[in-house]
Amino acid sequence: MAKLTFQGGIHPYDGKELSKDKPIKAVLPKGDLVYPLSQHIGAPAKPIVEKGDHVLTGQKIAEAGGFVSAPIYATVSGTVKSIEPRRVVTGDSVMSIIVENDGLYDEVEYPEVKPLEEMTREEIIECIKEAGIVGMGGAGFPTFIKLSPKEPEKIDYVIANCAECEPYLTSDYRRMIEEPEKLIKGLKVSLQLFPNARGILAVEDNKPDCIGILKNLTKDESRISVKALKTKYPQGAERQIIFATTGRAINSSMLPADAGCVVNNVDTIVAIYHAVYEGKPLMNRIVTVTGDAVADPRNFIVRIGTNYHELIEEAGGFKTEPVKIVSGGPMMGFGIFNLDVPTTKTASALLCLTQDDVSRMEPSACIKCGRCVEACPSRLVPNKLAVYAQNYAEEEFLALEGMECVECGCCSFVCPAKRPLTQSIKSMRKIQLAKKKK
Repeated sequence: MAKLTFQGGIHPYDGKELSKDKPIKAVLPKGDLVYPLSQHIGAPAKPIVEKGDHVLTGQKIAEAGGFVSAPIYATVSGTVKSIEPRRVVTGDSVMSIIVENDGLYDEVEYPEVKPLEEMTREEIIECIKEAGIVGMGGAGFPTFIKLSPKEPEKIDYVIANCAECEPYLTSDYRRMIEEPEKLIKGLKVSLQLFPNARGILAVEDNKPDCIGILKNLTKDESRISVKALKTKYPQGAERQIIFATTGRAINSSMLPADAGCVVNNVDTIVAIYHAVYEGKPLMNRIVTVTGDAVADPRNFIVRIGTNYHELIEEAGGFKTEPVKIVSGGPMMGFGIFNLDVPTTKTASALLCLTQDDVSRMEPSACIKCGRCVEACPSRLVPNKLAVYAQNYAEEEFLALEGMECVECGCCSFVCPAKRPLTQSIKSMRKIQLAKKKK
């Protein structure tokens, strides 16, 4: 039987053995906590605390700043030191709430919750909205909006993205191994919103232990199935996972809901579980701290607002000074120059490497081998798109469907001439998206 997958893609070294077999470790922050007000797509959150206020763990400190926005909660108890701009992982300076940690971790009393079966659709959506849950796979789109399509009766599939195809990242793997029940209950919450839908737990087949656990726990669930996907990057990309599991295709002008699908990653679904079953807002996430420069690579359950320096300390520090530090994975992540930044809702990993292979590459002329075309999961012609982008040939770029690029990096990875194809295409896409906004 053919394995579920998509056309194109690559098989990079995955580096997962560094951290996959170590249990998740909880981190208690020691220093100040920094809460950027922009941790999601959309309007920044608005502070509802002032300098000098005492806050508790689980207390709302910023409310949603618009419809497409999300509230933010304190993850420790302490005193609000200031509300001021602070540097974030992208290098931008973002208005933030700074809380001095008192080390007591006093917590609010969370509201009582109804049994899921007794909750209305509106109550579930409001619970998720109020909890401040956003897409934790990297996009940061407010989850309540994704779960509120115009025609919920037309949603046929709710897909739990358990693929974790990005090299080095193992946070979803550890969550599935250690807390699979929470993942399944969180998926059931989503299914409660879509009465005609079936749930799919989509897992790459390099995780047979996860597949076995999830199949065993769902053997009596008529609406939930576990699907093993071929191990290939970018199997976990939204378009690719929808095609692999349902055979339905979407493009850049469509939403998953247009194809009758809703997709959420593992950490997002577990956050939904905590909100609906326990009444708790989004306050922490799992972060993979890994790479050959790290003494003890592993996954940490991290309170949002914790400084990255503290995560490196928890991982035993650097055994070798890193040449390159990446926020996220090596394919879709980006290099960072400063570890004095806070963990946010979308912080998936910290990858510390002793070699910077990319900076050593010397691009040469395209040899027209076609490897980038074979690897592209969007079925584009990256070598031509890159030339158009470099020459600001906007009409030609758009005519060749350049906006369909998902910026996965496959073309740059396979290019024998070491040309920065993805980077060139990404720059032109940014220009076009900015024009569209105007």
